[in-house]
Amino acid sequence: MKTKQFFTFFFSVLSLFCLSQNKQTAPAKAEKEKWKYEPNFMVGFDLLNAGVSFFSDRKVYQGFISSRIKGDIHAIAEAGFESNIYTKNSYDGKANGPFVKLGAFYMLAKDSENPFNGFYAGGKLAGSFYTQEYMAVPVRGYGGSNSSVAFPASTQSSFWLEGVLGGRVQLFESNFYIDVNLQPKYLAYTTKQDDIQPMIVPGFGKSSSKFTMGFAWNIAYKF
Repeated sequence: MKTKQFFTFFFSVLSLFCLSQNKQTAPAKAEKEKWKYEPNFMVGFDLLNAGVSFFSDRKVYQGFISSRIKGDIHAIAEAGFESNIYTKNSYDGKANGPFVKLGAFYMLAKDSENPFNGFYAGGKLAGSFYTQEYMAVPVRGYGGSNSSVAFPASTQSSFWLEGVLGGRVQLFESNFYIDVNLQPKYLAYTTKQDDIQPMIVPGFGKSSSKFTMGFAWNIAYKF
């Protein structure tokens, strides 16, 4: 009888030991599993600003490509072209050129059935290399009189920081999505022509200050 109790106790302890070892080795196996990127891409085009271009002096054509890197983190790259004029406070100028933006965003809230549906926030580094020309720049003349000076076309560059806050929603059961976002921007660095602060920076917008706000309404397709 004692022998039977002894073996019962022995195998009970052995079973508990094996279970504890399995629990300890499970996380270790999970940690050894390497992260593997699964190719996924979403390509979009800004319909709002492109549509407004037909009715205003500002012509903006821009698009993006994004990819989920890991979990809720997505990388994004944007590129576009802008042409605009500035006629305000005795200034008369124009600028045009391409721009690029690189960054990432995090899905703050997402659909449990579709990780690409939801709200996100992130940031980007952006830059533009463009041509500007000023037909009139106000200057104070002799005796306090006002006059203007023209400057020839020149090549300039500007760089800014851009935040992004937006959302995506799938159109029915298709691969198409609507992507809407706000873009607060801060001009970090710019070259100047004869110390003239640029009034137009393609991709950044038309502003006499270092802060501005952008908006995009995209139609996107997920591959």
